[in-house]
Amino acid sequence: MIRFEQVSKRYPDGTTAVDDLSFEVSEGELVTLVGPSGCGKTTTMMMVNRLIEPTAGRIFVGDEDIATLDPVRLRRRIGYVIQQVGLFPHRTVLDNTATVPALLGWKRGKARARAAELLDLVGLDPGTYGPRYPEQLSGGQRQRVGVARALAADPPVLLMDEPFGAVDPVVREQLQDEFLRMQAAVRKTVLLVTHDIEEAVRLGDRIAVYGQGRIEQFDTPGAVLGAPATPYVAGFVGADRGLKRLSVTEIEPDDLEQPPVARADEPAARAVERLRAEGARWTVVLDPDGALRGWAGVDELAAGGTVGDLVHRMTSWVPVGAPLKQAFGVMLQHDAGWVAVLDGARFLGVLTPAKLHEALRRSVDADARGVTRGQAGFDSVSDA
Repeated sequence: MIRFEQVSKRYPDGTTAVDDLSFEVSEGELVTLVGPSGCGKTTTMMMVNRLIEPTAGRIFVGDEDIATLDPVRLRRRIGYVIQQVGLFPHRTVLDNTATVPALLGWKRGKARARAAELLDLVGLDPGTYGPRYPEQLSGGQRQRVGVARALAADPPVLLMDEPFGAVDPVVREQLQDEFLRMQAAVRKTVLLVTHDIEEAVRLGDRIAVYGQGRIEQFDTPGAVLGAPATPYVAGFVGADRGLKRLSVTEIEPDDLEQPPVARADEPAARAVERLRAEGARWTVVLDPDGALRGWAGVDELAAGGTVGDLVHRMTSWVPVGAPLKQAFGVMLQHDAGWVAVLDGARFLGVLTPAKLHEALRRSVDADARGVTRGQAGFDSVSDA
């Protein structure tokens, strides 16, 4: 969808902002451009909508060389979100959101209906927020309006320049969550500029790590964290990149252990006999359909009755496909030695600290070798 071919930007004073960039962004892909201030990432993004003109090379959006297009018409086809939002203070939220459709000649009713739809998509009730003015909104709400406005004309490409940088950390995380939910629904092709490696890792399908005017590594978040291409990238992502990688490594069924299991409708005495024979002190309790009911201790089950009468509610659980960071957080929150992993309500197994570490190691090894996690392996302490 976006293609750079040997693109450079040099200024008359001899400064080279961008030097011979060549890369592609696929349709529906979210690519984060990350690096320190002055490295050329914002210049790269602004060349896509011709707010800055390249000195050399070509840029394509779709199959069109943007140098052949009228800049104003090009910009109306590309959504643009900036850190300070840039809402018109004298216009309502609804009219702000409808700005680009109105410029494209949409009828007022159609433009406002589209604006209401987009406000709802970004989590702002159009009936409540549509009649308000920007000064009546919080910083996070104004940022959501900025995203809605950028999407109003249904552009195939969305450019975002530090879109969540002007709000506090809690609101920033909420906006990131909302944006990921929205992107899953609309699947726009996105270039997002940030100086924050954690944000780049969390949001990007791929990351372009900038040095001075050049891309030092262009890869998946897992690969950037697990196998930095250069010492510069390793230094930029930080010595704690293993911890950062927890947020981009998903829990897979092969990561799980299978603990003792008892059915809720099973006689407790029968369960105790079986568990003691296995040397188990506790059991996961499932409903007849395989849904997680909770857990029970062997000594408690000795009281008799059915297993379901003696079950404890399970508080430490995560869905399959969740990041390892989420599982680690649940373990710490509940002081638990393991967390249950579910597919919907169905119990799949438990993730232990040892298995979490093994999953992380396999993920790093897989990226380094260019294979799947199932094909990766390593010598663990337990194998020695």
